[in-house]
Amino acid sequence: MQGLVWSLCALLCLSLWEESYCRSSRETQRTKEPFLLRSRRAPIDPNSKQCSYTFLVPEQRITGPICASTTGPEPDKDRVTRMDIADVREVLNKQRREIETLQLVVDVDGNLVNEMKLLRKESRNMNSRVTQLYMQLLHEIIRKRDNSLELAQLENRVLNVTSEMMRLASRYKDLESRFATMAGVVNNQSILITALEEQCLRSLGRGELAPAPPLVQAVPQNIPVDNRFTNEIQRNSRAFTRGSRKNSPTVSPFGIEPPPPQGTLTSDGPFKDCFQVRQAGHTTSGMYLLKTDNSDRLIQAWCEHGLDNGGWTVLQRRRDGSVNFFRNWENYKASFGNIDGEHWLGLENIYNLSKQGDYKLMIELEDWAGKKVYAEYSSFHLEAENQGYRLRLGTYQGNAGDSFTSHNGKQFTTLDRDKDAFTGNCAHFHKGGWWYNACGQTNLNGVWYSGGVYRSKFQDGIFWADGGGFYSLKSVRLMIRPID
Repeated sequence: MQGLVWSLCALLCLSLWEESYCRSSRETQRTKEPFLLRSRRAPIDPNSKQCSYTFLVPEQRITGPICASTTGPEPDKDRVTRMDIADVREVLNKQRREIETLQLVVDVDGNLVNEMKLLRKESRNMNSRVTQLYMQLLHEIIRKRDNSLELAQLENRVLNVTSEMMRLASRYKDLESRFATMAGVVNNQSILITALEEQCLRSLGRGELAPAPPLVQAVPQNIPVDNRFTNEIQRNSRAFTRGSRKNSPTVSPFGIEPPPPQGTLTSDGPFKDCFQVRQAGHTTSGMYLLKTDNSDRLIQAWCEHGLDNGGWTVLQRRRDGSVNFFRNWENYKASFGNIDGEHWLGLENIYNLSKQGDYKLMIELEDWAGKKVYAEYSSFHLEAENQGYRLRLGTYQGNAGDSFTSHNGKQFTTLDRDKDAFTGNCAHFHKGGWWYNACGQTNLNGVWYSGGVYRSKFQDGIFWADGGGFYSLKSVRLMIRPID
């Protein structure tokens, strides 16, 4: 009987423990549900409210007390089952698939973002290009408008120039008619002068008129230029420094003395001659102030430093016909013209310069074809006024031909002082002042004829016999420098 009681007690304790264990299993299952996402749960039968039990009664006889816990065994919270691992793996696989999907979405979105950036950049470039094209179009419109304005201005200028040309043509016709009238007057005056000369000679009891001077017959086609020095002249000659003046016709040779030449002089000086100017370090051709020995008179002279090492004092220059060289004795004794243009330095000044020492003479000639030649004489000086400023020349060298030696030893002749060897007045026939013989082979102070060709009863142009008596030269320069 006692054994049976002990058996019943043991079964009761076992049933209590089983119930407690079932409860703890349910609690453990409830606690695991929040952590296991979308895990499978065992179906729960609502009708089964109690556990089924199987009792195993030992065959041996229980002799001692049996202890049973009313709460049942404690659950093992750290225990992980295979189902938990499977659930976690499934969750991880799902998350991996979602991550891969998100990665694909991100890649697609990144490509879209890059394409959007490229499109924005292209849009900015297109906007810039459109703006540039717009500015070019605007500039082209403005330029065409300016061109139209310029075209209108040019048309107005053409109209103005046309009207001016018509006005000048009308004036030219008037000048032609006036020139024809003046030419007729000059011809009439020439006839009257010839008649007066004949009457004067008849009144003096002469039976015949004085013959005209012989003409120079040498008329070559071109001035010779086959000498080395020709190229040196063309290479070294420089343009003149023009002053602020206007070329105007000079007064009558018997009228009032012309005003002194205008120009700018250097602050240095005065110098003995242009060679001393060169020694002082001045290498620019121009006007300089000179003062000769034994004379208190200052001279404005043109110094040529661009030819043959420089130091040349220019005595005479012809180049544009702006100065009238048909003058009287007093004008030739003093000076006239413009120092930076056509001028004559003056017989007295030339005399004072040449008596300072031994000088040589250079004559530079240029025709209308631009060819230049020269004639150089080894010595040059003049005698005093009481000797008529008689010319003394040395030996010739050059490529122009010796047309000046025939004038050596002759006195200077003007219209009012006849000192030549001809029966008449050479200055009257040649329209200038010169060291005439009878009348000679040169006339470098004659009339300047534009173009070189002239038709006159007498040879009154600027001629050099070897260059042609009927050919008037374009430019002439007489220069002196101390003998080396």
